[in-house]
Amino acid sequence: MIRVLIIDDEALVRSGLRMILEAAGDVVVVGEARDGEEAIGAAARLRPEVVLMDVRMPGMDGLTATGRLLRAAGPPKVVMVTTFDLDEYVHEALRLGAVGFLLKDTPPRELIAAVRTVAEGNAMLSPSVLKRLLGSFAHKAPSRAEVARQRLAPLTAREEDVIKALARGLSNAEIGRELKLSEPTVKAHVSRLLAKLGLANRVQAAILVHDADLA
Repeated sequence: MIRVLIIDDEALVRSGLRMILEAAGDVVVVGEARDGEEAIGAAARLRPEVVLMDVRMPGMDGLTATGRLLRAAGPPKVVMVTTFDLDEYVHEALRLGAVGFLLKDTPPRELIAAVRTVAEGNAMLSPSVLKRLLGSFAHKAPSRAEVARQRLAPLTAREEDVIKALARGLSNAEIGRELKLSEPTVKAHVSRLLAKLGLANRVQAAILVHDADLA
């Protein structure tokens, strides 16, 4: 069973998410919290695998709570829950190490699939949603783009091909088909380039590619 903790200041939202997830059969909601402060304590006590974190809440917000959760030993996978008027906050959360984000109106089937994906150790990189999120940062300062390009400079040509495909939201299998590589080879490339760039996950890699205007 996938252990999930739901963080949202609205009881109706928490109830709805719980109902959807527990209908999946392989997901159990181990707890709920109303704000970031409660989330920290609940995560330490309940040890969830996945945390669904609202962005804006009274008291400690989701961004601050995410940073604290991900600095702890053996942190859970954190997924931000957002409406698109809060893109800036979600972008920063991904930089902190959150593995993805969901819209509050995500269809039940997609919500369950997303939780399973994250629990398996994969990031959530829906191409259409990721493009919309990162598009809000299109007018970045030139220095930021240059810094991103400098960080990517040590990559080999093949690693650059892989990270560009990754930034488009492709899975390892899809990258393999596109680049004519085996899936284990793609997985090895991804692990190596993440280590080389000092990145925590695929979402951070995708953001770096978009920052460099290489996507």
